[in-house]
Amino acid sequence: MCLIFALALQGGEASAATLTSPVTVTGSISVLGTLSKGSGTFVIDHPLDPANELLYHSFVESPDVKNLYDGIATLDSKGEATIVLPDYFLALNKDFRYLATPIGAPMPTLHLGKEVGKRWFNLFGAIQFKITGGVPGGRVSWQVTGIRHDKFIEDNPIQVEVEKTDDTLVKKGEYLFPEFYGH
Repeated sequence: MCLIFALALQGGEASAATLTSPVTVTGSISVLGTLSKGSGTFVIDHPLDPANELLYHSFVESPDVKNLYDGIATLDSKGEATIVLPDYFLALNKDFRYLATPIGAPMPTLHLGKEVGKRWFNLFGAIQFKITGGVPGGRVSWQVTGIRHDKFIEDNPIQVEVEKTDDTLVKKGEYLFPEFYGH
């Protein structure tokens, strides 16, 4: 494995460094810029056997800079649920996508009653959306995603497909992982 990053030096100048062995960082690490990787996980002590096992999970990855929010809602006496999202939701996200799945019983008329917006006239109040058409007291698993549109990502968009050149991570004809391509 090869890890390439910039080191801050005295005087504010940066230089590149390449690590060709696995690296373990104990404590916090921050990347102020773009992180590119072949794969990634988080690792914790396994909650069912923390003394003897580790639990790994993959990152959620997408060609979009997508944020994901989800939960379980219990429908009120009208078969509705209002989902309140974080105060920063609209400042961070655009182009919303929704999923709602009934739990335990079919709810054929379950639908999105109101898209994400501010509570009153879409001008002020809590940021929320509404699920309607369900069974009173029923439970619904919901998910909403948004595409980041904050200043940083707009100024530093992710290029999904990049032609290899002399200036890319590896040059044309070279491979990040040659062992997978018979080289």
